[in-house]
Formats: sequence, structure tokens, C-alpha cells
Amino acid sequence: MFKKIGDFFREVRVEATKVSWPGREEIIGSTVVVISVVIILSVFTGVTDLFISQLLEFLLIRK
Repeated sequence: MFKKIGDFFREVRVEATKVSWPGREEIIGSTVVVISVVIILSVFTGVTDLFISQLLEFLLIRK
């Protein structure tokens, strides 16, 4: 059992060396994109929520 675990971690190390790791610029670019999308979706969700709540309040009070 311990031999299998050791073999597994050796294979993981070998496979990790084959991975093409992103450079600093690519990581920074991806981070900027993710943060931008989160901000845009947050604003969109907030505005949509505000609009729907105002619409429902208007419809419910009017009746």
C-alpha cells in the first residue's frame, strides 16, 4: 500500500514537470479579467434587483 502511495506521488511530480505554467503577465491579465467580470456582474445583479424590487413595490402598493 505504501509503495502505491509513493508511486502515485512520483507520477504526480513527473506530470507536474510537463505542465506549461503561466507566466507572471498571463496571471496578472487573467486576474484583471476575473475581477472586471465580477464587478460588472455584481453591478448588473444589483441594478436588476433594484429594478425588480421597485417594480414589485409599485405593483403591490397600487393594488
